[in-house]
Amino acid sequence: MSDSEEEAQQDKQLKIVILGDGASGKTSLATRFAQEAFGKQYKQTVGLDFFLKRITLPGNVSVTLQVWDIGGQTLGGKMLDKYIYGAHGVLLVYDITNYQSFEDLEDWLGMVRKVNEEAERQPNVALVANKIDLEHMRTVKADKHSRFCQENGLSSHFVSAKTGDSVAVCFQRVAADTLGIKLNKAEMEQSQRVVKADIIKSAPDSPVRAVSQPKSSVCAIH
Repeated sequence: MSDSEEEAQQDKQLKIVILGDGASGKTSLATRFAQEAFGKQYKQTVGLDFFLKRITLPGNVSVTLQVWDIGGQTLGGKMLDKYIYGAHGVLLVYDITNYQSFEDLEDWLGMVRKVNEEAERQPNVALVANKIDLEHMRTVKADKHSRFCQENGLSSHFVSAKTGDSVAVCFQRVAADTLGIKLNKAEMEQSQRVVKADIIKSAPDSPVRAVSQPKSSVCAIH
């Protein structure tokens, strides 16, 4: 097989960054998504958690998602711009029971656009309302969510990291939208069938690559 043929068969890779106020459920969201894939979690000791998950989208398109959870990083974090830069997709997460977490989204979105203003393209940004299992405690009305999406050109998602409700579909839609692939309901359900993977831990500064095997995908840190 030629080098070009091997390259064509490699997974597409997308960098997905999860942003939002502390306690909005970012880590729970990332962990729920990752553990449904391989049941293990890779943690770096540099202020963020890093997850890999391989999914298949319609057209038999294999995509490896590099999910960056910025953890306790705040809007003023000195490393935040480096984490955000070059992202293909961004999940702006807020807690539907915490109005302040919703109000701060404008600042988070502004930072995303500022950091990537010199990049070839702005990332695909999704608005993610978390903790829908706590509907009875909601303080952010759905119409405010919808208005923010419309005003800023964002896709809209309602999830529960606790129950797992719509978490996988949220990531799949973001990946598909980023690649220009349209999903219907049946395809979203089908695309939830993921490939098992393992995580191998090594130095935080090492490059990351996904190594495919016949029946599974091994996400290796070398």
